[in-house]
Amino acid sequence: MQAARGASLNDSDDEHPPTPPDRRRRLGLFATVAVVAYLVDLGTKTWALAALERGQPVEVVGDLFRLTLVFNPGAAFSLGTSSTVYLTIFAMVAAVVVLVVARKVGDPLWAVGLGALLGGILGNLTDRLFRDPGPLRGHVVDMFQLPNWPVFNVADMCINLAAVVIVVQAFRGISLRGERNAP
Repeated sequence: MQAARGASLNDSDDEHPPTPPDRRRRLGLFATVAVVAYLVDLGTKTWALAALERGQPVEVVGDLFRLTLVFNPGAAFSLGTSSTVYLTIFAMVAAVVVLVVARKVGDPLWAVGLGALLGGILGNLTDRLFRDPGPLRGHVVDMFQLPNWPVFNVADMCINLAAVVIVVQAFRGISLRGERNAP
């Protein structure tokens, strides 16, 4: 019996997920970040629609930071403006993939990154599903503008934050389950 226990300690991380309390905490963190990101995105979009006029920039910090209401049918940098339906389907698939991957999360930073990713995906997906010109073709509400950069929203910031977390964790060699990978 003791030898069996010792052998199991040397098995790979994939065969031994985090303990249930740790897993619940990580999943709770993931869900909390996702919900907060989603709600903040929806809140800022609701505010922007009520407070800003389309195409009328409001200077917040001179030319450095403006609020400009735009409706984006495409992806980042307004690429793919004629592919809104495909972008919507891709976002649906991406949300499912994040949910499946998050079930394995064992590291708090990974939980934050995946939560931000899901919140951002769902924020923009909500626009694509429920805004004009119609389901699967809706335009995403963007409002933040920096010099020489496309107008963006909170969902976009969350997706970029997630990308940074994923890159940082990869460089640190930290697996999704929270274990350091061999060099």
